[in-house]
Amino acid sequence: MRTHQCGALTQANVGESVRIAGWVNTRRDHGGVVFIDLRDSSGVVQVVVNPETEECFRLAADVRSEFVLQVSGTLQLRPEGTENPALATGEVEVVVQSMSILNKALALPFRLDEDDVNEPLRLKYRFIDLRRSRMQRNLRLRHSLVRLIRSFLDERNFTEIETPILTRSTPEGARDYLVPSRSNTGSFYALPQSPQMFKQLLVISGFERYYQIARCFRDEDLRADRQPEFSQLDIEMAFINETDIMQLMEDLFRQLFQELIDVRWPAQIPVLTYAECMRRFGTDRPDLRNPLELVELSDAMVNEKFNVFKKPARAAGCRVAALRVPDAIRLTRLQIDNYTKYVSQFGAKGLAYIKVNDPSLGREGLQSPILKFLSDESINEIIHRCRANSGDMIFFGADLDKVVNDSLGALRDQLGQELGILETGWKPLWVIDFPLMEYDAKERRWNSLHHPFTAPKAESIHQLEHETQNVRSRAYDLVLNGVEVGGGSIRNHQIEIQRKIFRLLGISEESMEMQFGFLLEALRCGAPPHGGIAFGIDRIVALLTGQTSIRDVIAFPKTHRAYCPLTDAPNEISLEQLNELALRIRPSAQTKSKTQGATRR
Repeated sequence: MRTHQCGALTQANVGESVRIAGWVNTRRDHGGVVFIDLRDSSGVVQVVVNPETEECFRLAADVRSEFVLQVSGTLQLRPEGTENPALATGEVEVVVQSMSILNKALALPFRLDEDDVNEPLRLKYRFIDLRRSRMQRNLRLRHSLVRLIRSFLDERNFTEIETPILTRSTPEGARDYLVPSRSNTGSFYALPQSPQMFKQLLVISGFERYYQIARCFRDEDLRADRQPEFSQLDIEMAFINETDIMQLMEDLFRQLFQELIDVRWPAQIPVLTYAECMRRFGTDRPDLRNPLELVELSDAMVNEKFNVFKKPARAAGCRVAALRVPDAIRLTRLQIDNYTKYVSQFGAKGLAYIKVNDPSLGREGLQSPILKFLSDESINEIIHRCRANSGDMIFFGADLDKVVNDSLGALRDQLGQELGILETGWKPLWVIDFPLMEYDAKERRWNSLHHPFTAPKAESIHQLEHETQNVRSRAYDLVLNGVEVGGGSIRNHQIEIQRKIFRLLGISEESMEMQFGFLLEALRCGAPPHGGIAFGIDRIVALLTGQTSIRDVIAFPKTHRAYCPLTDAPNEISLEQLNELALRIRPSAQTKSKTQGATRR
């Protein structure tokens, strides 16, 4: 149907007869001559329709945006002074000799050049939204990313192997999506949250270097960087340690960033422990572009009379910390109140602060409602430790470790964005030495911080049963500009350690065999030391393209309620289908589903 693509026409083609096809980007009538910008996947070229070609000129009068045309004509240089440097084809144009309308288009629900179209409308008409240049660029970059990943791993002797989508339900942190089995009445498959156990089995099977661009499914609360179904680069290797896999992944990311966006990564990527990250930043995925850091004050407040600081300073599992914000004395009371409300969602009971007018004057150079409760000694220590300067603002957190870390960590991110103090560029880092487990006081049980197959550090193994809280894992996360883009660990390849960890997690011997029997059997049959890592493809593409939501780098995403406005999924199924699966919908659940569906529409 065409001899050339629209965006491929150049001065080298001038004088040639060309046939092109595409969508009408714009149509302009300039004093009897019609100009059409025709667009296909390669770009846009200007088409000129003169009155002398009567049939074409008559058709051009009816053409509207997004009509699909086929055009034949001669390529010529644009008249001097009419070139368009914004277009790759801006020096040439096609003078039409024949033209046909392949398909008409209704008036679109939004213009392709609109920037403020609401997301539900965009998702309902995703086939139109995907025509927008931004979305085209995003998905093409995604394609290039995956192509480069495959090339990189292929050159290093990795084997790409697919793993099952229909598998069994195992505890991996989030809820499973379940699929009823028609041929096994009363039984269910689960869609994989990750290929974790299968990739371990592949390495045990002798495939020493495995990878997969895997589809994963998790039934969890959604946000900008989560979807119910997502893609990840999944890697597993035999006979490696943490340094081996971290270095290999650094090489991969250096190549990806260099080739995709012409950015050079630093020669040395910082490696921080989990404990240091929490102490300095309040989070295990800190944005190193942000210069703000938490300052520990617990030891300085143990003898303070101010109970708000003294009690957490003396209590186990609590801390007192400060966050100095340079030149922030200009913050208004309304802004401070808004920040106080913001940190409350992380459990903070308030947000104490001190405005620093002149630190050399001590108490007299400060402003704060809490100054009257603090001793001069404590005030001087706060000023000294925070290295406060005139014009600074100091915020405080005093509570459980988790509350202080979550609230001040989030406040640090918020202030970094709102005050415009983030550095430009890319700041990657590795985070290591995570706790192997975390204690759930409400449930009175231990949970894996990553997953139950993560190996403890060799020097921590003796602490597993009696000092569980002190055991550090052989896990590692790659963080980029405050986003955890991937993480992994060295696995338990010795069955005795794996069974001990299962027992600590409250998994009975019977449940071990029922849920993980096939993996335990494999560990008995000569499992090599092995480890792996997984990266979120959607998150990486979002970072590379500057998007704030991964929905803008996925062709057909779901809303925050896991609903697809385009296809109206999920939807109710027929009674016949339910009977085939031996399932029945409770009336209350069916009524609720119909109500939600009506709301969504």
